[in-house]
Amino acid sequence: MIQTVASVSLPVDETLAIKKSRFCPPDGGNGKRICIVTGIHGDELEGQYVCWETARRIREHPELLHGTVDIYPAMNPLGIDSITRGIPGFDLDMNRTFPGSADGSMTEYLAQKIVEDLLGADLCLDIHASNIYLTELPQIRINELHRDRLVPLAKRANVDFIWVHGANTVLESTLAYSLNSRGVPTLVVEMGVGMRLTVEYGQQLTDGIFTLMHDMGIWSGEVPAPRDPIISEAPEDVAYLNSPCSGIFLKKREHCAFVHAGEEIGSILNPFLGEETASILAPETGLLFTIREYPVVDEGSLLARIIKMEVPEA
Repeated sequence: MIQTVASVSLPVDETLAIKKSRFCPPDGGNGKRICIVTGIHGDELEGQYVCWETARRIREHPELLHGTVDIYPAMNPLGIDSITRGIPGFDLDMNRTFPGSADGSMTEYLAQKIVEDLLGADLCLDIHASNIYLTELPQIRINELHRDRLVPLAKRANVDFIWVHGANTVLESTLAYSLNSRGVPTLVVEMGVGMRLTVEYGQQLTDGIFTLMHDMGIWSGEVPAPRDPIISEAPEDVAYLNSPCSGIFLKKREHCAFVHAGEEIGSILNPFLGEETASILAPETGLLFTIREYPVVDEGSLLARIIKMEVPEA
């Protein structure tokens, strides 16, 4: 059943509507509710596949559903329609407007209605992709203020990496912060790359969602055992690689590769002179969980991130 969460009138007789798809058994089930949220940034489309695959599996076996699943594929429909990260016409990042206000601007009103609709859920997954510049390994990012409650849930979500951030790095205007501070456990997922679908990542996360649903008693079907994720809880666990100069970045290792300290992961090229301006070396041994996808770089551009760890034997 498709329901309208919020709508506002636009110029030229148009309406902006944020909608959700609700799945629940005829008798209402056990009262448990999980929410799948994506599309807050219009250029992040990885969650679209997760929404589709989640709905497809439920429709294939409705008899296995014993609670409520709410799917929100497009929190920022104008951004998705125009391939724009923020809300077009407002030059605004929607994920900096929560919890919103019923008496505020159009964007604040929509944010308030979204939070209002999500309140009362037993679990929410806020699915993001990376931007067009970087590719990310499937990961969940958690505010350390909520680590005790969220890390056990994140371990069941079938991601490769759990990144616990310091409280001072968390923006209070995000959807996840607003929900977690109001008692709705919310996991922020980052994976893949902007403006693309990575089907294997979508399948991986959907498996994790059904594992969580099974844990909650919402789903009684068979689910795979989740992956055992790497967990980072200290800032020094993650090494950042930034470009030493402008040019074209040619990557030589893919994300999710294990690298050794001193190993070359890419180079900066000067297409005018036909020269290699810089060789980019891994500063630490570990897992390359972020890599630059868009090749044009300026001095200081983020090229990669490595989670420090021992490299397992082949």
